[in-house]
Amino acid sequence: MAPNAHQIREEVRREALQGFDRVGFARAGAAPHSDRLEEWLSRGYAGTMGWMARTRARRTDPGRVLKGTRTVIAAALHYGLSDERSIRSGVEAAQAAASGRGEISRYARGTDYHRVMEGRLQRLCEKLKESYPPEGFRWYVDTGPVLERAWAEAAGLGWIGKNACAIDPRRGSYFFIGVVLTTLDLPADEPATDHCGSCRLCIDACPTAAIVEPYRIDARRCISYLTIEHRGSIPEELRPSLGGLVFGCDICQEVCPFNNRPDPPAGDRELAPRPENREPLLEELTRLSQEAFRARFPRSAVRRARAAGLLRNVLLAIGNSGRPEYRDLLDRLSTREDIRQDPVLSEALEWARKRLEQAL
Repeated sequence: MAPNAHQIREEVRREALQGFDRVGFARAGAAPHSDRLEEWLSRGYAGTMGWMARTRARRTDPGRVLKGTRTVIAAALHYGLSDERSIRSGVEAAQAAASGRGEISRYARGTDYHRVMEGRLQRLCEKLKESYPPEGFRWYVDTGPVLERAWAEAAGLGWIGKNACAIDPRRGSYFFIGVVLTTLDLPADEPATDHCGSCRLCIDACPTAAIVEPYRIDARRCISYLTIEHRGSIPEELRPSLGGLVFGCDICQEVCPFNNRPDPPAGDRELAPRPENREPLLEELTRLSQEAFRARFPRSAVRRARAAGLLRNVLLAIGNSGRPEYRDLLDRLSTREDIRQDPVLSEALEWARKRLEQAL
């Protein structure tokens, strides 16, 4: 390591802080918690996310991604605006459906974080390449073969909590993580320390018992996975637990004591939520055609679920609502060709109809 490596590290940190809230450094090598990934995959907890297994070798060794990687730079960007709140329990999820409204996870209420993070990481790497032309740089958010939460922990940004989220003791867990792999040889920061202790609020609050044990999430039961990544029918026994959650779930984060401080971070303004994404009306969401879906969610992470996935979730929320007036709505929806031709949507609609009948 060069004699002025500490000075270079702080220069890089200052540059990175132009676009991010916090920045940390870790020594490259075998990715921390690689054993957790292998165990998680072997238990089948990844569900249909087959890419996690296909890229496991690269995820556990950054040198396979960028040859000669010596340092991993982790950057945090906060999005949990202090005036925002989310559903905190299965009871509140049911109440949302009963009120005729759905819930979109905090992180997806504004501009897609990939657009914001990727632009800033790219600009950072371009700046660093100008300053250190012989060196290599490669950036990722969460779509590349990198264990970003593990590196964030190693770089001191936050420990991986029992709900598998990265948690900062002073700022909580509502932040995105970007990673830059580099051949620059820089000293590491102190890794984050686990402060979960004996707390199990997140485990007890999960409506579907997806946190099967501390630090272990079974994605097949996780509402975020089911409403976003999963493309088929949602298991029938889990549907009532969704309540009005139509895209993602923040419950395990909302109950975390580290997200309930008197002075939460304000969050980046470029990620600010759009008013229409706060508690949208379920009936309004059923009216979205493919074109209307794209217009309703421009530059939005909600597009990850696709129009059909969001509609599936909304139909289940309608079934959970117990509102008799939705019977006529379901009758009208049953005549729509896109629903009739989609077995997942048509089955979700019939389930919603039967559940409403049982509730009346």
